[in-house]
Amino acid sequence: QVYLAESGGGTVQAGESLTLSCAGSGDIKDWYGMSWFRRAPGKERERVAGFLWSGGTTCYSDSIKDRFTIVRDHVRNTIDLQMNNLTPEDTAIYYCNTGVTGTEMLRGKAGDYWGPGTQVNVSS
Repeated sequence: QVYLAESGGGTVQAGESLTLSCAGSGDIKDWYGMSWFRRAPGKERERVAGFLWSGGTTCYSDSIKDRFTIVRDHVRNTIDLQMNNLTPEDTAIYYCNTGVTGTEMLRGKAGDYWGPGTQVNVSS
């Protein structure tokens, strides 16, 4: 079993930044891919960024590329999503996810393990 917990959400104004963190515990495999997904009101779930524990390969959706960065914090052992130049369109609940292979993660597949989510609100 794997447990994930997100933190760092909040309310900011357009153009500001936030960093979300995902802390995991339990049976997290070295070959798992980790992803950040989001669900905005009235929209389908979107995978915004992915990270491979092994090797550190990253991937991003076109909607956030060059604004968001997914990184591993080795001190806190978290997967962070650094979000810059936020817009109202980034308003969503952001979820951490794992439980897939690296290949599956690179294809955007979601695994079985989800955190409860953290709310991000961006005002104009």
